[in-house]
Amino acid sequence: MKIHRFEEIKAWREARSLTKSVYDCVKTNRQFGSDYRFSGQIQSAAVSIMSNIAEGFSRRTRKEFTQFLFVAKGSAAELQSQLYVALDQAYISQQQFDELYARSDEVARLISGFIQYLLTEQT
Repeated sequence: MKIHRFEEIKAWREARSLTKSVYDCVKTNRQFGSDYRFSGQIQSAAVSIMSNIAEGFSRRTRKEFTQFLFVAKGSAAELQSQLYVALDQAYISQQQFDELYARSDEVARLISGFIQYLLTEQT
């Protein structure tokens, strides 16, 4: 199956959903939203995941796409680290942390699987 648009990539769709959830957490907690620097940073990390998947898809080569997927995976790890800060500052509950962390882990696994696919297709 050939992918024609980045929106067809499951990792991108899951990253989009995750990004919405991160934004929702910021919106629903006044203290979280008032911590402008941190809330902007955690939102940017989430957006970076989906943006790098999309940007990589538009590149000319699989090698470039793979590089952008690695950046997206790094952004997923950055988001996970920031979730600990949000938890420690009581911006999110343990339940929210567990859900968002698990979802970001799933996105990272999807990206890893896609990287593996692209790397094996190159050889």
